[in-house]
Amino acid sequence: MAGDFNPQTLLAVAIGEARAGRAEGGIPIGAAIFTREGKLVGAGHNRRVQHGDPSAHGETDAFRNAGRQRSYRDLIMVTTLAPCWYCSGLIRQFGFRRVVVGESRTFQGGIAWLRELGVEVIDLDAQECVDLMAGFIREHPEIWNEDIGE
Repeated sequence: MAGDFNPQTLLAVAIGEARAGRAEGGIPIGAAIFTREGKLVGAGHNRRVQHGDPSAHGETDAFRNAGRQRSYRDLIMVTTLAPCWYCSGLIRQFGFRRVVVGESRTFQGGIAWLRELGVEVIDLDAQECVDLMAGFIREHPEIWNEDIGE
């Protein structure tokens, strides 16, 4: 990974976003976009519940908050949970070449597909991310099952 930073440091920003989303009554999935040098470009969290918008995923929120970029190829998408197919499509569409994932035990999403396309996926398997999602799913299985679960 280019730059003098640790992927765990990047993930900490996404985890902060996930916790903010949970505090708002939403799904605890956070994301952030960084330059190769580790500069934060945009961050966000899942707002499906808060906005009543099924497309308001953590990655899309971070993407929107990053604003228009000349290119996304050298930016790093960081997310607390493996990106779903919708967010994997965003990553593919805009040419991100590196994704840091907090965990994929809860949900595999499109990470195998992204890897097949040549996207570098770094799965940190962070217990803190697993615990955030497990607690939410236990408390709100009906929300989880709306578009991610069964």
